[in-house]
Amino acid sequence: MGATKEKKSEYFTRLRNYLEEYKSIFIVTVDNVSSNQLHQIRQSLRGEAKLLMGKNTMVRRAIRDFMDELPQFERLLPYVRGNVGFVFTNADLKYVREKIVSNRLLAPARAGAIAPLDVFIPAGNTGMGPEKTNFFQAIGISTKISRGTIDIVSDVHICHAGTKVGPSEATLLNMLNISPFTYGMSVAQVFDNGQIFSPDILDITEDTLISHFLSAVTTVASISLATGYPTLVSAMHSLVNSYKNVLGVSIATDYTFPGSEQIKAYIADPSAFASAAPAATAEPSGSAKKEEKPAEEEEESDDDMAFGLFD
Repeated sequence: MGATKEKKSEYFTRLRNYLEEYKSIFIVTVDNVSSNQLHQIRQSLRGEAKLLMGKNTMVRRAIRDFMDELPQFERLLPYVRGNVGFVFTNADLKYVREKIVSNRLLAPARAGAIAPLDVFIPAGNTGMGPEKTNFFQAIGISTKISRGTIDIVSDVHICHAGTKVGPSEATLLNMLNISPFTYGMSVAQVFDNGQIFSPDILDITEDTLISHFLSAVTTVASISLATGYPTLVSAMHSLVNSYKNVLGVSIATDYTFPGSEQIKAYIADPSAFASAAPAATAEPSGSAKKEEKPAEEEEESDDDMAFGLFD
């Protein structure tokens, strides 16, 4: 009994030290993760993060004991349930998460396990003898005999994600040497500087943030202009629109100011718009003259020969 108390005290101390030392915590699920795989993940995180496992009751009790001095960690309590562990780090969150989830192992289908994804058996030869035909028929898979072995006629959706794997399906997948599932740690929640959020937030890039910000600015500006309520983002548009209105008044009346003089001049003399046209066409006319010169030179050369038409 004394050893158990010492181990609990040691665990509480380690957890307390990690909570004080590291600003970020990954709450990870460890369903179907073997102890050897945990060891490999712990080694891959060495120097960048600490992995701590423990019974949920011990973790909850430890956090409650620290709550007076570290109240922000109370937010962890609702997520301390099921097969979970904790990864403590001060490193880049995206980098550490990639290390956590990248260690995955292939695993065969087991009867009663929840399928994490859809599993399909491709059409083709199974290599099994005709004596297994009844087994395929029992689970509703169409087959045919080809060169003394069983062929599956079409692709079969054998397991559906989120449902239990049946004993027949597990047996068939093992007979075909198909290990459809991969198991490893998954990140359930992220605790960072007192806030808990979904790990999907780590996938948001700077470009995504900028696009959302610009979209919000556009929306605010539109609402401000529609309601006539001035804001910082609508001020520029309001000034431009007001200037357009002043130009319109100046054009419609005899009032003139420096900004409207040129516009009123163009309205009074539309031909002023065409003043740049000769300059634009000058180059083509010059080139046409250049093209005509060789013909003139040919005529002059004929005259120099001093021959008449009938000579």
